[in-house]
Formats: sequence, C-alpha cells, structure tokens
Amino acid sequence: MILYDYYRSSASYRVRIALNLKLINYESRSVNLLKAEQLSEAHQALNPQQLVPVLVDNGDKYTQSLAICEYLDEAYPSTYPLLVGDAPLRCSIRAFSQAIACEVHPINNLRILKYLETALDHGEAVKKQWYQHWVNKTFSALELQLEQRSIQHPFCFAKQPTLADVCLIPQIYNARRFDINMQTYPKLLEIEHQCQQLEAFNQAHPENQVSGE
Repeated sequence: MILYDYYRSSASYRVRIALNLKLINYESRSVNLLKAEQLSEAHQALNPQQLVPVLVDNGDKYTQSLAICEYLDEAYPSTYPLLVGDAPLRCSIRAFSQAIACEVHPINNLRILKYLETALDHGEAVKKQWYQHWVNKTFSALELQLEQRSIQHPFCFAKQPTLADVCLIPQIYNARRFDINMQTYPKLLEIEHQCQQLEAFNQAHPENQVSGE
C-alpha cells in the first residue's frame, strides 16, 4: 500500500491517522505542494484532479480523503472501525466530518489561498482574515454541536476516536498555524487532548513526517 501525500496537507493527515488507527502498514511518498509537484504529469496520472492524498492499494488508485477513509473501513473491516454505532450515530459522525472536509477546508486550502494572493492580489493580512473567518464560523458550530450531545464522550461521538476525530485534529493543527484562538473552543481542545494520548495520532502528525522540502 502506498500513500502519496504532503506532510502539511490536512486531507493527507486524515488518511495517515486512519491508516494508523487501523494498524495498516503503508509506504509514504511525498508530493511537495509548495514545489507544485502535484501538477506534474506523473502525479496527474495518479489523480487527474492533481491533489493529494492518493492511496494505491493492490494496484488500484483511490482519491479524496473521506472516500479513502470509508474505503479502508469497508476493505479492512476486521481492524479498527472509523464509523461506529447505529445509522443515526453514523450520520452524526459523517456530518461532523463533512463540516470540516467539505465546508471549511476546501475554501481555506493552499490553492485557494494562492488564488487570493495571485489572481485577486490580496496580501497576507487579507488571506489570514479570510482563513480565520471561515474556520471560526465552522468551529463555533462544531463546538455547539459537541455541547449539545446527549452523552459527553471523551472523543467526538464515542469512547474511541471515529472519523469525526480523524477530521478534527488536522483542522485544529492548521488553525493554530493561522493564529486561531483555540481557547474559544474548550470542547474541541478536550478532544484534541484525548487524541494526543494516542500513538496513531502522534505518528501521523506533520512534524513526524518527511517534509520533502
């Protein structure tokens, strides 16, 4: 199994956590986004969208981090489950995950921030304001959602991390890079603390990867 990723990519970070939780061995191959290696013909052959991550398993290529995580759950059901519980609980886990992966992350990733700078001629201050606005908007909603849980689990929706936690931790990492005041979100911080106790999350952390830079 091969994972084409970039150490600071939130989407790649999610998949690394998922692979670690499921105790699946894989080879990591860095695709340096800052050097535009994702735009190469070689990478486009792996993913026509020219994005990371790309997972290659048994010769087949898989893209989009949430789809990859659910593929891992379905293809390797005997290991750690990323989706747990009944249909309503699984829907809640998916909704929380998609609020991050489909709502806030796409409009704050590297190519969007570069577009703001190059095509729209916005400086660092405006890019930072843009980033903080959308992250705070989503984090506020997620914090409220966690406060309203009928059972206050140590992780987002269970006594163990699920796909929701897999998505949350990389977004918190990126939020700190853009000076988001995380003290505003005590529930998110509690969950982050719980995840930090687990080797699967620590091994996936960007500072523990080969950057390729």
